[in-house]
Amino acid sequence: MARSHPPPRGQVVLVTGAGSGIGAATALELQRRGATPVLLDCDADTLADTAAALGGDVLSVQADVCSLAACQAAVQATLARHGRIDVVWANAGVASMGPLAHTDPAAWQRCIEVNVLGVFNTVRAALPAVMRARGYVAVTASVASFAHPPMMSAYAASKAAVEAMCNAWRIELAAHGVGVGAIHAHWVRTPLVSEGNSHPAFARLRRTMPGLMNRETPADVAALMIADGIARRARRIWVPGWVRALHWLRALLHTPWAERELLRAAPDMEALYLEGLAAEGALASSVGPRERQRAALRAAHAHAGESALSAGSCVRRGDTRDLTRLASSESPR
Repeated sequence: MARSHPPPRGQVVLVTGAGSGIGAATALELQRRGATPVLLDCDADTLADTAAALGGDVLSVQADVCSLAACQAAVQATLARHGRIDVVWANAGVASMGPLAHTDPAAWQRCIEVNVLGVFNTVRAALPAVMRARGYVAVTASVASFAHPPMMSAYAASKAAVEAMCNAWRIELAAHGVGVGAIHAHWVRTPLVSEGNSHPAFARLRRTMPGLMNRETPADVAALMIADGIARRARRIWVPGWVRALHWLRALLHTPWAERELLRAAPDMEALYLEGLAAEGALASSVGPRERQRAALRAAHAHAGESALSAGSCVRRGDTRDLTRLASSESPR
Protein backbone atom coordinates (compact mmCIF):
# COMPACT_ATOMS: atom_id res chain seq x y z
CA MET A 1 0.00 0.00 0.00
CA ALA A 2 2.75 2.46 0.90
CA ARG A 3 4.51 1.85 -2.44
CA SER A 4 1.41 2.81 -4.46
CA HIS A 5 1.60 6.44 -3.35
CA PRO A 6 4.38 8.90 -4.19
CA PRO A 7 6.46 10.67 -1.56
CA PRO A 8 5.41 14.24 -0.83
CA ARG A 9 7.90 15.74 -3.31
CA GLY A 10 6.09 18.35 -5.37
CA GLN A 11 2.87 18.06 -3.38
CA VAL A 12 1.12 21.11 -1.92
CA VAL A 13 0.33 20.54 1.76
CA LEU A 14 -1.97 22.96 3.61
CA VAL A 15 -1.19 22.85 7.36
CA THR A 16 -3.24 24.57 10.04
CA GLY A 17 -1.70 25.28 13.43
CA ALA A 18 1.55 25.74 11.51
CA GLY A 19 2.95 28.52 13.68
CA SER A 20 4.43 26.28 16.36
CA GLY A 21 4.68 22.75 17.74
CA ILE A 22 4.23 19.74 15.49
CA GLY A 23 2.65 21.86 12.75
CA ALA A 24 5.75 24.01 12.35
CA ALA A 25 8.17 21.10 12.78
CA THR A 26 6.36 18.92 10.24
CA ALA A 27 6.06 21.77 7.73
CA LEU A 28 9.85 22.07 7.86
CA GLU A 29 10.27 18.31 7.44
CA LEU A 30 7.83 18.18 4.53
CA GLN A 31 9.67 21.00 2.82
CA ARG A 32 12.95 19.13 3.33
CA ARG A 33 11.38 16.18 1.52
CA GLY A 34 10.39 18.33 -1.44
CA ALA A 35 6.80 19.23 -0.59
CA THR A 36 5.38 22.76 -0.74
CA PRO A 37 3.86 23.61 2.66
CA VAL A 38 1.22 26.31 2.98
CA LEU A 39 1.03 27.66 6.53
CA LEU A 40 -2.14 28.70 8.33
CA ASP A 41 -2.24 29.91 11.93
CA CYS A 42 -4.07 32.48 13.98
CA ASP A 43 -0.95 33.83 15.73
CA ALA A 44 0.80 36.29 13.45
CA ASP A 45 4.17 36.28 15.24
CA THR A 46 4.70 32.52 15.37
CA LEU A 47 3.36 32.18 11.82
CA ALA A 48 5.96 34.69 10.64
CA ASP A 49 8.68 32.78 12.51
CA THR A 50 7.78 29.50 10.80
CA ALA A 51 7.55 31.19 7.39
CA ALA A 52 11.00 32.71 7.93
CA ALA A 53 12.41 29.31 8.91
CA LEU A 54 11.08 27.80 5.69
CA GLY A 55 12.45 30.72 3.68
CA GLY A 56 11.71 31.63 0.11
CA ASP A 57 8.24 32.87 -0.74
CA VAL A 58 6.30 30.32 1.31
CA LEU A 59 2.61 31.18 1.47
CA SER A 60 1.36 31.86 5.00
CA VAL A 61 -2.16 32.89 5.94
CA GLN A 62 -3.26 34.27 9.30
CA ALA A 63 -6.74 32.93 9.99
CA ASP A 64 -8.95 31.46 12.69
CA VAL A 65 -10.19 28.00 11.73
CA CYS A 66 -13.43 28.67 13.60
CA SER A 67 -14.45 30.71 10.55
CA LEU A 68 -15.42 28.67 7.50
CA ALA A 69 -15.09 31.81 5.38
CA ALA A 70 -11.51 32.31 6.61
CA CYS A 71 -10.65 28.70 5.73
CA GLN A 72 -12.22 29.10 2.30
CA ALA A 73 -10.20 32.27 1.74
CA ALA A 74 -7.00 30.44 2.71
CA VAL A 75 -7.82 27.67 0.24
CA GLN A 76 -8.46 30.20 -2.52
CA ALA A 77 -5.13 31.91 -1.77
CA THR A 78 -3.41 28.52 -1.98
CA LEU A 79 -5.03 27.68 -5.30
CA ALA A 80 -4.21 31.11 -6.68
CA ARG A 81 -0.54 30.60 -5.80
CA HIS A 82 -0.03 26.87 -6.41
CA GLY A 83 -3.05 25.70 -8.43
CA ARG A 84 -3.67 22.60 -6.32
CA ILE A 85 -3.87 21.11 -2.82
CA ASP A 86 -2.71 17.52 -2.46
CA VAL A 87 -2.86 17.23 1.31
CA VAL A 88 -4.79 19.12 3.96
CA TRP A 89 -3.76 18.65 7.58
CA ALA A 90 -6.24 19.95 10.18
CA ASN A 91 -3.82 20.38 13.05
CA ALA A 92 -4.88 23.60 14.80
CA GLY A 93 -6.01 22.97 18.35
CA VAL A 94 -6.31 24.35 21.86
CA ALA A 95 -6.81 22.79 25.29
CA SER A 96 -8.85 23.72 28.32
CA MET A 97 -8.70 22.28 31.80
CA GLY A 98 -10.90 22.23 34.86
CA PRO A 99 -13.52 20.23 36.74
CA LEU A 100 -17.04 20.33 35.34
CA ALA A 101 -18.39 22.31 38.31
CA HIS A 102 -15.82 25.11 38.04
CA THR A 103 -14.22 25.30 34.59
CA ASP A 104 -14.74 28.46 32.58
CA PRO A 105 -17.69 27.75 30.21
CA ALA A 106 -16.29 29.99 27.49
CA ALA A 107 -12.96 28.14 27.58
CA TRP A 108 -14.73 24.77 27.38
CA GLN A 109 -16.79 25.93 24.43
CA ARG A 110 -13.79 27.45 22.64
CA CYS A 111 -11.96 24.13 22.86
CA ILE A 112 -14.83 22.38 21.10
CA GLU A 113 -15.12 25.16 18.50
CA VAL A 114 -11.45 25.11 17.52
CA ASN A 115 -10.81 21.38 17.79
CA VAL A 116 -14.03 20.10 16.21
CA LEU A 117 -15.65 22.83 14.12
CA GLY A 118 -12.20 24.07 13.10
CA VAL A 119 -11.38 20.62 11.73
CA PHE A 120 -14.66 20.51 9.84
CA ASN A 121 -14.12 24.00 8.41
CA THR A 122 -10.55 23.22 7.35
CA VAL A 123 -11.34 19.93 5.64
CA ARG A 124 -14.61 21.10 4.10
CA ALA A 125 -12.96 24.16 2.58
CA ALA A 126 -10.03 22.23 1.10
CA LEU A 127 -11.92 19.09 0.10
CA PRO A 128 -12.86 19.98 -3.50
CA ALA A 129 -9.21 20.62 -4.32
CA VAL A 130 -8.05 17.52 -2.45
CA MET A 131 -10.63 15.41 -4.29
CA ARG A 132 -9.40 16.71 -7.64
CA ALA A 133 -5.89 15.70 -6.63
CA ARG A 134 -7.10 12.34 -5.24
CA GLY A 135 -5.13 13.43 -2.21
CA TYR A 136 -5.03 12.96 1.53
CA VAL A 137 -6.71 14.40 4.62
CA ALA A 138 -4.87 14.30 7.96
CA VAL A 139 -6.37 15.28 11.30
CA THR A 140 -4.61 15.60 14.66
CA ALA A 141 -6.65 13.38 16.96
CA SER A 142 -4.31 12.74 19.94
CA VAL A 143 -4.21 9.86 22.41
CA ALA A 144 -6.97 11.79 24.20
CA SER A 145 -9.36 10.54 21.51
CA PHE A 146 -9.52 7.23 23.39
CA ALA A 147 -7.89 7.92 26.80
CA HIS A 148 -9.96 10.50 28.65
CA PRO A 149 -8.32 12.13 31.67
CA PRO A 150 -10.25 13.96 34.39
CA MET A 151 -10.52 17.75 34.16
CA MET A 152 -9.85 17.63 30.42
CA SER A 153 -13.34 16.73 29.27
CA ALA A 154 -13.52 19.34 26.49
CA TYR A 155 -10.19 18.30 25.01
CA ALA A 156 -10.97 14.59 25.25
CA ALA A 157 -14.45 15.08 23.78
CA SER A 158 -13.05 17.12 20.90
CA LYS A 159 -10.40 14.55 20.04
CA ALA A 160 -12.86 11.65 20.28
CA ALA A 161 -15.11 13.60 17.94
CA VAL A 162 -12.45 14.14 15.28
CA GLU A 163 -11.40 10.49 15.43
CA ALA A 164 -15.02 9.58 14.71
CA MET A 165 -15.12 12.15 11.90
CA CYS A 166 -12.01 10.58 10.37
CA ASN A 167 -13.52 7.11 10.54
CA ALA A 168 -16.66 8.30 8.74
CA TRP A 169 -14.79 10.41 6.18
CA ARG A 170 -12.36 7.58 5.37
CA ILE A 171 -15.27 5.46 4.19
CA GLU A 172 -17.07 8.32 2.44
CA LEU A 173 -14.04 9.50 0.49
CA ALA A 174 -12.48 6.17 -0.48
CA ALA A 175 -14.46 6.01 -3.72
CA HIS A 176 -13.06 9.45 -4.61
CA GLY A 177 -9.48 8.29 -4.20
CA VAL A 178 -8.95 10.40 -1.07
CA GLY A 179 -7.18 8.90 1.96
CA VAL A 180 -7.95 9.98 5.51
CA GLY A 181 -5.62 9.60 8.48
CA ALA A 182 -5.95 10.32 12.18
CA ILE A 183 -2.78 11.33 14.01
CA HIS A 184 -2.66 9.91 17.53
CA ALA A 185 0.12 11.74 19.34
CA HIS A 186 1.04 11.23 22.98
CA TRP A 187 3.09 13.85 24.86
CA VAL A 188 5.02 15.89 22.31
CA ARG A 189 7.31 18.71 23.42
CA THR A 190 5.27 21.64 22.12
CA PRO A 191 4.10 24.98 23.55
CA LEU A 192 0.69 23.42 24.27
CA VAL A 193 2.21 20.69 26.47
CA SER A 194 4.73 23.09 28.03
CA GLU A 195 1.93 25.42 29.08
CA GLY A 196 0.03 22.48 30.51
CA ASN A 197 3.06 21.42 32.53
CA SER A 198 3.01 24.79 34.30
CA HIS A 199 -0.49 24.06 35.67
CA PRO A 200 -0.21 22.24 39.03
CA ALA A 201 -3.30 20.13 38.34
CA PHE A 202 -1.91 19.04 34.97
CA ALA A 203 1.41 18.17 36.61
CA ARG A 204 -0.50 16.03 39.13
CA LEU A 205 -2.27 14.27 36.27
CA ARG A 206 1.03 13.40 34.62
CA ARG A 207 2.35 11.89 37.85
CA THR A 208 -0.30 9.16 37.53
CA MET A 209 1.45 7.80 34.43
CA PRO A 210 4.34 5.31 34.39
CA GLY A 211 7.70 6.30 32.94
CA LEU A 212 7.25 5.33 29.29
CA MET A 213 3.79 6.87 29.11
CA ASN A 214 5.05 10.11 30.63
CA ARG A 215 7.96 10.59 28.25
CA GLU A 216 7.81 13.49 25.81
CA THR A 217 8.70 13.11 22.14
CA PRO A 218 10.65 16.07 20.70
CA ALA A 219 8.64 17.95 18.07
CA ASP A 220 11.22 17.31 15.34
CA VAL A 221 11.10 13.55 16.02
CA ALA A 222 7.29 13.61 15.92
CA ALA A 223 7.56 15.48 12.62
CA LEU A 224 9.49 12.57 11.07
CA MET A 225 6.73 10.15 12.07
CA ILE A 226 3.96 12.42 10.79
CA ALA A 227 5.72 13.15 7.49
CA ASP A 228 6.24 9.39 7.00
CA GLY A 229 2.54 8.80 7.65
CA ILE A 230 1.49 11.50 5.22
CA ALA A 231 3.80 10.05 2.56
CA ARG A 232 2.20 6.60 2.84
CA ARG A 233 -1.35 8.00 3.30
CA ALA A 234 -1.68 6.10 6.57
CA ARG A 235 -5.09 5.46 8.11
CA ARG A 236 -3.54 6.20 11.50
CA ILE A 237 -0.25 7.79 12.48
CA TRP A 238 1.16 6.82 15.88
CA VAL A 239 3.41 9.25 17.77
CA PRO A 240 5.39 7.44 19.09
CA GLY A 241 4.89 3.96 17.66
CA TRP A 242 3.89 2.26 20.93
CA VAL A 243 0.65 4.29 20.94
CA ARG A 244 -0.65 1.68 18.48
CA ALA A 245 -0.68 -0.91 21.29
CA LEU A 246 -2.46 1.50 23.61
CA HIS A 247 -5.10 2.03 20.95
CA TRP A 248 -5.60 -1.74 20.64
CA LEU A 249 -6.17 -1.84 24.43
CA ARG A 250 -8.53 1.13 24.48
CA ALA A 251 -11.47 -0.91 25.79
CA LEU A 252 -9.49 -1.54 28.98
CA LEU A 253 -8.45 2.06 29.64
CA HIS A 254 -11.65 3.05 31.41
CA THR A 255 -12.23 -0.01 33.51
CA PRO A 256 -12.19 0.54 37.29
CA TRP A 257 -8.78 -1.11 37.59
CA ALA A 258 -7.21 1.12 34.92
CA GLU A 259 -8.76 4.26 36.42
CA ARG A 260 -7.57 3.64 39.97
CA GLU A 261 -4.64 6.10 39.86
CA LEU A 262 -6.80 8.75 38.22
CA LEU A 263 -9.44 8.27 40.92
CA ARG A 264 -6.78 8.92 43.54
CA ALA A 265 -5.48 11.97 41.70
CA ALA A 266 -8.79 13.64 40.86
CA PRO A 267 -9.44 15.21 44.33
CA ASP A 268 -5.88 16.59 44.39
CA MET A 269 -6.30 17.98 40.88
CA GLU A 270 -9.57 19.69 41.81
CA ALA A 271 -8.02 21.22 44.94
CA LEU A 272 -5.09 22.55 42.91
CA TYR A 273 -7.45 23.96 40.31
CA LEU A 274 -9.52 25.71 42.98
CA GLU A 275 -6.37 27.30 44.40
CA GLY A 276 -5.66 28.78 40.99
CA LEU A 277 -9.28 29.77 40.59
CA ALA A 278 -9.18 31.76 43.82
CA ALA A 279 -5.88 33.41 42.91
CA GLU A 280 -6.30 34.12 39.20
CA GLY A 281 -9.91 33.56 38.11
CA ALA A 282 -11.69 30.99 35.99
CA LEU A 283 -10.14 31.79 32.60
CA ALA A 284 -6.55 31.79 33.88
CA SER A 285 -7.19 28.48 35.63
CA SER A 286 -8.78 26.90 32.54
CA VAL A 287 -6.42 27.81 29.68
CA GLY A 288 -2.77 28.61 29.11
CA PRO A 289 -1.20 32.04 28.61
CA ARG A 290 -1.43 32.02 24.81
CA GLU A 291 -5.13 31.25 24.77
CA ARG A 292 -5.76 33.90 27.43
CA GLN A 293 -4.05 36.42 25.17
CA ARG A 294 -6.16 35.29 22.23
CA ALA A 295 -9.32 35.60 24.32
CA ALA A 296 -8.35 39.17 25.23
CA LEU A 297 -7.76 39.99 21.56
CA ARG A 298 -11.12 38.49 20.55
CA ALA A 299 -12.85 40.54 23.25
CA ALA A 300 -11.08 43.71 22.12
CA HIS A 301 -12.07 43.12 18.50
CA ALA A 302 -15.66 42.39 19.51
CA HIS A 303 -15.79 45.58 21.58
CA ALA A 304 -14.32 47.59 18.71
CA GLY A 305 -16.92 46.13 16.38
CA GLU A 306 -19.77 47.00 18.73
CA SER A 307 -18.46 50.55 19.11
CA ALA A 308 -18.19 50.95 15.35
CA LEU A 309 -21.67 49.59 14.75
CA SER A 310 -23.16 51.84 17.41
CA ALA A 311 -21.86 54.80 15.42
CA GLY A 312 -23.65 53.64 12.28
CA SER A 313 -25.99 56.62 12.12
CA CYS A 314 -22.95 58.85 11.60
CA VAL A 315 -21.53 56.76 8.76
CA ARG A 316 -22.49 56.82 5.10
CA ARG A 317 -24.19 53.73 3.71
CA GLY A 318 -21.20 53.01 1.51
CA ASP A 319 -19.00 52.56 4.59
CA THR A 320 -21.08 49.90 6.33
CA ARG A 321 -19.25 47.05 4.64
CA ASP A 322 -16.04 48.06 6.39
CA LEU A 323 -17.84 48.20 9.73
CA THR A 324 -19.39 44.79 9.19
CA ARG A 325 -16.00 43.37 8.30
CA LEU A 326 -14.56 44.84 11.48
CA ALA A 327 -17.39 43.44 13.58
CA SER A 328 -17.08 39.95 12.13
CA SER A 329 -13.32 39.79 11.66
CA GLU A 330 -11.51 36.77 13.01
CA SER A 331 -9.17 37.67 15.84
CA PRO A 332 -5.79 35.96 16.06
CA ARG A 333 -5.91 33.00 18.44
